[in-house]
Amino acid sequence: MFQMNLELLTYKLLEELKDIELQSENIQDQSYRSIEVCRNLLSKFKKEILVNDFESIEAEIVFFKKTKQVPLVHLIYFSEIHSFEIQFPRANKDCQLKFIKKKINKLNRFFLYNLDFGQYINSGDTRFDREYYTRDCLSAYHITTSKFYFQDPDFCTSRDMLLGKYQAFNSLVLYLEDRIFKLENNLNGKKMIRKQEDKLHWPFSNTDYVELLYALCAAGISKQNNLSIGQVSKVFQEIFDLQPKDIYKTFQDIKSRKSSRTSFLDKLTSILLSEMNKSEE
Repeated sequence: MFQMNLELLTYKLLEELKDIELQSENIQDQSYRSIEVCRNLLSKFKKEILVNDFESIEAEIVFFKKTKQVPLVHLIYFSEIHSFEIQFPRANKDCQLKFIKKKINKLNRFFLYNLDFGQYINSGDTRFDREYYTRDCLSAYHITTSKFYFQDPDFCTSRDMLLGKYQAFNSLVLYLEDRIFKLENNLNGKKMIRKQEDKLHWPFSNTDYVELLYALCAAGISKQNNLSIGQVSKVFQEIFDLQPKDIYKTFQDIKSRKSSRTSFLDKLTSILLSEMNKSEE
């Protein structure tokens, strides 16, 4: 039950992070708010562990290798982005590209220095999990590539922070490569913003919107454009006069329907077929 409660908290965090992404005006705002909720969850995790502890070594390994990694990876990722964006040059395209490439080179040095650990992670090997992801071995297996000079012996293992950095840095590389692509193609994250009066009126419900959004993404619109659900929704918001609410929670509600889980799509299909029949009369 204790482990299930922790996993439920990570699930709620992911939903909260997605909502923050949708509601944030820019990446700095998103990073700042994401850092806060990740720190809060890690603090809550620590309190829970101090009170309950783990039922077995296996449960402890699962927590430090998987459960704790959810807020930890996001915390490191958004902390790095926040720091990067604050220092990012505001002018001169060449200086901006140089700044990004310097950061990527630094990340590559990290991956090279931790090559053996990276191979261990990517291979799915588990033979050292007890040494890497339980607190009993914290003093025996020192971590040598961390900004953190003190690690709480009640809440850290010898490699859980390194694992978090490794996974976060993988995502950070993709973020930086996207930054380069936008700079080289003169995008710079800028887009045309439609005036409210130019947008199409959305006459349906928020739930209908979420159903249609997920249907289009499932059909491939997000994959073809390499966008997340939240990013696709932001594009739609430039077209429709709608501010969607609780997209991910609404989708869970849709999945829990006792009747048709695609009622809006069913309605659209029925209306379209009716119009086709009328045109043929």
